[in-house]
Amino acid sequence: MEFFVSIIAIALMVIGAFGIIFLKRPLDKVIMFSILDAGFVLVIVLFKYLDVAMFAALAGPLSTLVFILSIVKIKEIRTKKIASGDA
Repeated sequence: MEFFVSIIAIALMVIGAFGIIFLKRPLDKVIMFSILDAGFVLVIVLFKYLDVAMFAALAGPLSTLVFILSIVKIKEIRTKKIASGDA
């Protein structure tokens, strides 16, 4: 059983990593980061570092929120530059 869970965790991390590399839209990259993070937390749990897994599970959504806020801010800055004619 543990073998299948480790295969699933590795598959989640690989899919998330390739998605981050090859996808173009920023929100798609955030979704792929969340998939990679889920696989990473699963690997941490498999190695029985439950205190580290708890921290990673709490820090994961916070980092995703920061990514989303930065994407919104960058989009705002780009639209202001286009509107002002600087770009």
